[in-house]
Amino acid sequence: MSITVTADQVKADQEQKLRQLLVHLNSHSPFYKELFAKHQININSIKTIEDLATIPTTSKEDLQKRNDDFLCVSRDKVIEYASTSGTLGSPVTIALTDNDLNRLTLNEYNSFICADGTDQDIYQLMLTLDRQFMAGIAYYSGLRKLGAGIIRLGPGVPSLQIETIQRLNPTAIVAVPSFILKLIQFAKDANIDLNKTSVKKAICIGENIRNTDFSFNILGKKITEAWDLQLYSTYASTEMQTAFTECSEGRGGHLQPELVIAELLDEDNKPVPANTPGELTITTLGVEGMPLLRYKTGDICMYDDKPCVCGRTSLRLSPIIGRKKQMIKFKGTTLYPPAMFDLLNEMEEVLDYVVEVYSNEIGMDEVLLHLLPLDDSKACDNRIRAYLQARLRVSPHVNYISVEQLQKMQFPEAVRKAVKFIDKRVAGN
Repeated sequence: MSITVTADQVKADQEQKLRQLLVHLNSHSPFYKELFAKHQININSIKTIEDLATIPTTSKEDLQKRNDDFLCVSRDKVIEYASTSGTLGSPVTIALTDNDLNRLTLNEYNSFICADGTDQDIYQLMLTLDRQFMAGIAYYSGLRKLGAGIIRLGPGVPSLQIETIQRLNPTAIVAVPSFILKLIQFAKDANIDLNKTSVKKAICIGENIRNTDFSFNILGKKITEAWDLQLYSTYASTEMQTAFTECSEGRGGHLQPELVIAELLDEDNKPVPANTPGELTITTLGVEGMPLLRYKTGDICMYDDKPCVCGRTSLRLSPIIGRKKQMIKFKGTTLYPPAMFDLLNEMEEVLDYVVEVYSNEIGMDEVLLHLLPLDDSKACDNRIRAYLQARLRVSPHVNYISVEQLQKMQFPEAVRKAVKFIDKRVAGN
C-alpha cells in the first residue's frame, strides 16, 4: 500500500479485509465458530472497525489451551510450522500456508523499505534461522524480495561476526541490541575501530533501544556513542506474523494497515486515546492458516496517530513499556522488566544480568538480581547496592554470579535468545 493513501482509503481497505476474515473464520476455525455461536455474533453485522468492539477478545491462554482449534486449513496446506518462544508459558505453534509465507515476505520487505533498505545493501543476520523461529525466515525472505545481499551468520560469536564484517563488508546488521554491545566490547578489546567498517545501520530486534518519548535509552545511547550507526527499532510477534518498524525519524514503529488492525485497549477492553498506555490487541488481515481476531498480545505500549515526517500516515507504536503479565509489584512499587533492564544497562559496575521474580511466603512479589559484576570488591558491591536503592527506592536481593553461571541461566537448552527475565511467581499471583 502506498504511504500516501488517505485515512479513509486505509479504513475502507481494512474493513473489506475484515469482512473476508470473518467469513473465513466462521467457515473454517473451530475456535472462532464456537466463539461466535456462544456470544450470538452475527458476522454479517460486523461491517466497520468500530463494530469489532462487539466481539470478545482472544488471549494467549486461548492459543495455548486450544492451539489446534485455531487452524483454518487442512494439514496438507501447511508449509511451515513456527512457534513462539514460550516466554510466558508453553510455546504456541503457528502454522503457515504458502500464501502466509508470501504475506510474511511482503511484511518484512515493507519493513526493510521503511528502514531505508535497498537492493544495494548487504545485511548480516545475527540471529537464528532454525528452531522454528519465524523472525529468521521472515528477515531472510524479505531481504530476498528486496534484492539485498544476505549473510546468514546466526547468533553469538563476536569474533566471527567481526571477522565476517571485515571480510564481506555488509552495510547493515540485524541483531539484538545487547549483542551489539558485546560486539563493541570485543572490538574495543581487539583494538578494532568499528567506525571504519562498512556497517552503517542496524535493525534492532527483541529489545527496546528507546524510551517512550523516543529518545535513546541507555542501551541505545551506549551503542550509538561507541559506533556511528543508524538504529532502527522493530517490534513483532509470531502470532501476528507482522512487524512494526521504525523509519529514519525514529518516532515509533509504523503499522502496516493492509496486514493488521491494531487496537490499544484499557483494563475494560475500551480503546485508549493516543499517547496513553494500553494493551496492543491485533486482528490479522490476509492470514490463511491461523488468523487471529482481537488477539491481546499482552504488550503495553502507546500509539501516535499523527502523520510522520517520512510521509506515512499510519499509526505508530511506542517502545513496549512492558508485558501485562510481567508487571512486578515490589514493596509498593510497580515495575516492568524493561525498566529494570534499562537501569542495569546504565550501571558500569554490572557487566550482564538476569532478573528473577518470585513469590514470598505471603504471596508478595520479590525481586532477585543475578549480576555479573565488574569485579569482586566490596567497593563495587557498595556502589551497586547504593545505586539500586537510589533509583528504585527499594532494595532487591542481589546474587553475584560467574560468567559460566550466567551463560547457563541466559541460554538454557533449546532457547533462541538470551533469557533476561525469569518469572517464578505462584500462578495467578
